[in-house]
Amino acid sequence: MEGLDLRLTAQREPPQISPTRAHRTLTSARVPVPLDEQSAVRAMDKVDKDKAKPKILNVNVGVLGHVDSGKTSLARALSTMSSTASFDRHPQSKERGMTLDLGFSAFMAELPEQLTANAAGYEQLQFTLVDCPGHASLIRTVIGGAQIIDMMLLVIDLTKGIQTQTAECLVVGELTADELIVVLNKQDLLPEATRTEKLDKMKKGVAKALSQTKFKDAPMISVAARPFVEGADDADLRNIATEAPVGIEVLIEAMRARVALPERSAEGALHFAIDHCFPIKGQGTVLTGTILSGSMAVNQTIEFPELKVERRVKSIQMFKKSVNSAGQGDRVGVCVTQLDADKLERGIACAPGSMKSWSAGIVAVRPIRYFKGTSSTYAKFHLTVGHSTVMAKATFFGLPRPAAAEGEPPGSAPAPAAPVTAMSGDLTAAFDFTREYAFLDALDAKAADVQWALIELEQPVTSTLGALLIASHLESDVNLNVCRLAFYGRLLEDVDAADAVSLGRLRVYKNKCKTGQVDRVQDERTIIGKNLFSTTTDVNGFANMRVHIGPLVGTIVGSFGKSKFKMDFPAHELDAKGVLEAIKGAQVELRYRRFIYDPTKKMVQTK
Repeated sequence: MEGLDLRLTAQREPPQISPTRAHRTLTSARVPVPLDEQSAVRAMDKVDKDKAKPKILNVNVGVLGHVDSGKTSLARALSTMSSTASFDRHPQSKERGMTLDLGFSAFMAELPEQLTANAAGYEQLQFTLVDCPGHASLIRTVIGGAQIIDMMLLVIDLTKGIQTQTAECLVVGELTADELIVVLNKQDLLPEATRTEKLDKMKKGVAKALSQTKFKDAPMISVAARPFVEGADDADLRNIATEAPVGIEVLIEAMRARVALPERSAEGALHFAIDHCFPIKGQGTVLTGTILSGSMAVNQTIEFPELKVERRVKSIQMFKKSVNSAGQGDRVGVCVTQLDADKLERGIACAPGSMKSWSAGIVAVRPIRYFKGTSSTYAKFHLTVGHSTVMAKATFFGLPRPAAAEGEPPGSAPAPAAPVTAMSGDLTAAFDFTREYAFLDALDAKAADVQWALIELEQPVTSTLGALLIASHLESDVNLNVCRLAFYGRLLEDVDAADAVSLGRLRVYKNKCKTGQVDRVQDERTIIGKNLFSTTTDVNGFANMRVHIGPLVGTIVGSFGKSKFKMDFPAHELDAKGVLEAIKGAQVELRYRRFIYDPTKKMVQTK
């Protein structure tokens, strides 16, 4: 069982931790003691053992790549601790010969030099591997799994190079991971005579692909996670250990060299991302997942907001070892009672009252530059938040461009898009409801500035403010060599899309322009217009509104007869003949803004 029945394999023994001097003295110098003192000695021994228990830093490492690149074989070669969800043990995974769900395993390593003086007092390093599916149809599972990682291994098949899902996984890595190592797998399948040459060529190609990303300095390690053996039965994973993997120790050293101290804090509310849930007869329901924030302890009450229930934590284990508590970044198995496992395959648990579900929210967004399609306002897309993927639509808006006044064309071309990064300061800054924002027909893929969207979901999801959201078009043909990930963002505010007052706070406008014709020039200041309003409109309600006719700017005075209107143009030095010449062929334009969430639909002109 995942997280609660984890077995050590015989591939590589984890480093042994020496007992403390006090523990050695107590255990090596045993002498008979009176019965009334034995309990005290046992208590001291237990305390001493607890003190000798090393403080372990857990680093979550995503293993991502195209299908059949050898991700699971790599996880198997690295790991000394596994779970029943690892290494494609699911019956359907064995039947189809591919990873269908997230798999978790781990191995211990010595704390690298750059972390030995850490203030947190960690003594040992544990890498927890998150083996993600590679098939295109399972990208939503990859996105959900990647949001818990600190480091990423991007696995590339040396015989095939960068493929479609390799690129999509790289995008996910840019959004979720701080460090990346490229693993060039299956080096044993390259002809030995040309292996070095082909490796160098592949590294140059990968380096070029990474050059425009934040991982341009990522190391590349070549391995053979599952060396090819003539006559080996690929269908039986138990018969692959005929030859040792190649390059694994070099990879581990690269991981140790690149690892940085993740931000870990016990402060804040508990948020626990659940990736598997199953019942155990006579015990309760087991939840396995990763603590995203805060801490968890035995006997603590936790809430399942999607189910609207609270339960008490009965026990906690970390890879078969029982613990009383766990903190941010730790992967744990948690047992609770009286919870129906069928109602919660994946989801979230949290401190009571710390999270809520939302169906509409204001999101700071940026386009993903590899997406070649158009993210149009009101068009449907898939939105992934944690382990949840739902259908949604967006209304995009941004800051007004300086040259884009009412009804005028946009100014100069926008700056190129900024590099993909999920933690830009402008993505997490508080949303300003006092500002006015310009409506966008589509997300501007070339804009350097942050843009925003009102995102409306077809089904509610549960998350915190600041949660990472990734929008994609998973309906696209998986056989096309295109990136399906369209844009990403951070949830800034949740709103009630059905509440006009709530939406009315959002000041998003469209530039509008009504047009009419000149009927006649009465004198150098007075022009009579027509066909700007319907015959039933009270023109006097538009008095003093600004109008444009060619180069002239004036105001509406009022109605003129039954269907016409009078305008005044005082700010020019032309005579009547000059006015006729200046406005020849021009239309009367009434330019204004309409705020799309204003229930009164009022026409507004800026000064």
